[in-house]
Amino acid sequence: MSAPERYLITAALPYTNGPVHIGHLAGVYIPADIFARYQKAKGRDAIYICGSDEHGVPITIRARKEGVSPQEIVDKYHALIKKSFEDFGIRFDNYSRTSLPLHHRTAADFFRKLYDKGEFIEKESEQLYDPEAGQFLADRFVKGTCPKCGYTEAYGDQCEKCGTSLSPTELINPVSMISGARPVLRKTKHWYLPLDKHAGWLRKWILEEHKHDWKPNVLGQVKSWLDDGLRPRAVTRDLDWGVPVPVEGAKGKVLYVWFDAPIGYISSTKEWAGRTGKDWRPYWQDENTKLIHFIGKDNIVFHTIIFPAMLKAHGGYILPHNVPANEFLNLEGDKISTSRNWAVWLHEYLEDFPGKQDVLRYVLTANAPETKDNDFTWKDFQARNNNELVGNLGNFVNRVGVLTHKYYDGIIPEPGKLSGQDLEVLERMREFPGRIGDLIEKFRFRDALAEYMNLARMGNKYLADNEPWKKIKTEPGRVKSIMFTANQLVAALGVLGEVFLPFSAQKIRRMWNLPAADWDKVAQTGVLLPAGHQIGKTELLFDKIDDAQIQAQIDKLHRSKAEKSQPAASPLKPEITYDDFQKLDLRIATVTAAEKVPKTDKLLKLTLDTGLGTKTVVSGIAAHYQPDEIIGKQVVWLGNLKPRKLRGILSEGMILMTQDAGGRLVFVGPEEQTDNGATVS
Repeated sequence: MSAPERYLITAALPYTNGPVHIGHLAGVYIPADIFARYQKAKGRDAIYICGSDEHGVPITIRARKEGVSPQEIVDKYHALIKKSFEDFGIRFDNYSRTSLPLHHRTAADFFRKLYDKGEFIEKESEQLYDPEAGQFLADRFVKGTCPKCGYTEAYGDQCEKCGTSLSPTELINPVSMISGARPVLRKTKHWYLPLDKHAGWLRKWILEEHKHDWKPNVLGQVKSWLDDGLRPRAVTRDLDWGVPVPVEGAKGKVLYVWFDAPIGYISSTKEWAGRTGKDWRPYWQDENTKLIHFIGKDNIVFHTIIFPAMLKAHGGYILPHNVPANEFLNLEGDKISTSRNWAVWLHEYLEDFPGKQDVLRYVLTANAPETKDNDFTWKDFQARNNNELVGNLGNFVNRVGVLTHKYYDGIIPEPGKLSGQDLEVLERMREFPGRIGDLIEKFRFRDALAEYMNLARMGNKYLADNEPWKKIKTEPGRVKSIMFTANQLVAALGVLGEVFLPFSAQKIRRMWNLPAADWDKVAQTGVLLPAGHQIGKTELLFDKIDDAQIQAQIDKLHRSKAEKSQPAASPLKPEITYDDFQKLDLRIATVTAAEKVPKTDKLLKLTLDTGLGTKTVVSGIAAHYQPDEIIGKQVVWLGNLKPRKLRGILSEGMILMTQDAGGRLVFVGPEEQTDNGATVS
């Protein structure tokens, strides 16, 4: 006889440089919570594992901006995220964090095992280095002008204006965000995981063995990556925040966060095992375990290609059984954006809608982006609460409770002979656990929730068809059978609802004095409450949300976005000496000609009369000014900047600009006409 099946359920580790929003909930944490709750309701050995992802460059950037240590940043957001999940009813078996010593040891040991087996390749490359700060620069620590659109605040990995993916060396006039210095190229050594070595078995394992059980969106993205050809990927980087690389010659290097973070699932499982006295190994090393990764679509490649390649290279670990990634959730017709503050934050929702955790859980599940991007709107949130939760589920439960108290003092009546309709309803009720469970097993949570709500609709129709309030005087025996049957439906809702709406289901079970939820008993007997059972006081499960509450949320959303869009003053750069300032040769110059640079959207070629001769400057201002607008304009020209070719044009210096409150670039120049070549000091 084979050992019982077990489940290891993981949810993507939230990044601790900000709070959790509804997109995270809909894409990852609610579906995983439903799946884990269901497996436990079936009595299976299942654990739900997660934790905070606390390493990486964005953490260090935020710490630098706020003038605190990276540890202070992750401590702040780890506590906020963990409490938000707890208050919202996301029931992890363990919620850990990657800054723990246990995780550092686990990740370092994992790397060392691969290193000792010769699974890495060492490569030397040139990377940007800050000579003043004395350190290599991660992509996000470099800013400069985008070579594609001319945006002057592009990061070393991406231009947020035009969306182009970049490398730091492609930026025009790159600047270190640490010191403000111009970075230089310097050689550095890193270790790479040769993904190309694993392409053959990955293709067979995913596209052949899992072609029928993995979601089409997941298979499509994986196939695209495999068809494009896998390449070695760096597993280390030069940074002072993260898991130190545990080999000689790696001073100042840490594990790349993409390598470090998924190992957090393993260290979190170890932490759970240590706390509960269990053995973590069967959950990761026994082929009888099903490993399920719940993630968003931006993490598909890491969990289907990269992490499995790591596990395979290490040896001794099982591979994921399924990776049911969801698509993205939009908000009021626009993409959720943390940088623009266009988001509904979980901790704020819990403050604004106390006691309404299940309303958000319901709406985000009913509208989950399972196969395509979906849109959350506050009006839909209100309509689903008022029409579906209040009007359907809450209405049925309340009516049954009120009538049972009114007719029988809250005691389940002894039924007479059950009619054909009574028996049919009870038989149909017994089918719901199987139907709902089958859909959950297939990761079709929207459909599973719809089936649960169909059970409540069946109950409402059953009451409406039988009208016990009319028959109580003429057919009291018949009403006992009706109310006995209706109470069984309420009990089933209290049991089956635990996976979707845990607070409401618990409230039903408390009001009906139900024993612990028993999923299989609903299907086996159809009778959860015997005659003579005393139910408690009935309370409303849900209440209506009015227009004023919804309008307040819409106004808050737009107000937050408007406040975020106001350009904040950037922090001062590191101090320089007067001698440093004296090196800058700033002069007054006049624009004598201007034209757009071909095949660019943002660059203008300017001809300047500098008083010292004619000079050419390429400037990223085409989005703000037409060429003929600026001819004759006097500007401040930085004349002793080393010339550099931009789009084949030799740019001889820079012109000084600033930004107004609306984000428009504004010239810095003299108020009155001044001689060209005049020194600015």
